[in-house]
Amino acid sequence: MKRVCLVCMGNICRSPMAEIVLRRTLADRGLDVEVDSAGTGGWHAGEPMDERALATLTEHGYDGSAHRARRFEPEWFAERDLILVMDRENLRAVRRIAPPDADVRLFRSFDPAAPEGAEVPDPYYGGRQGFLDVLRMVEAAAEGLAKHLEDH
Repeated sequence: MKRVCLVCMGNICRSPMAEIVLRRTLADRGLDVEVDSAGTGGWHAGEPMDERALATLTEHGYDGSAHRARRFEPEWFAERDLILVMDRENLRAVRRIAPPDADVRLFRSFDPAAPEGAEVPDPYYGGRQGFLDVLRMVEAAAEGLAKHLEDH
């Protein structure tokens, strides 16, 4: 079984949204992949998902109510096949602690319609539209990753 971890800064908006969406996308396709998420920072550890992120997921038929934030731990590289980060800042942070053989990529690299180097922007300081935009981005990347896994 493959294991994928999605990473953003605090693990309360982007990466948990991506985790919930990706888990369902893969399950709907019958792919046996374990999905989790974490943040590069631990200041929200133990907290639920941001209420706006949760509301956006809920409105679109996803259940993120069980999520609790946590910090990415270096020993997880040995337990995960793929680490997918939401933006370049977190990509640099994860790669700084990654072993040379770790597969660490931007999540949107799996969205065939996204430009090279595309990020999932942090909606935390914005309004509702930012969360809707993030949902669309993670849905597209999740579909792309599912297709990639089916093909490989």
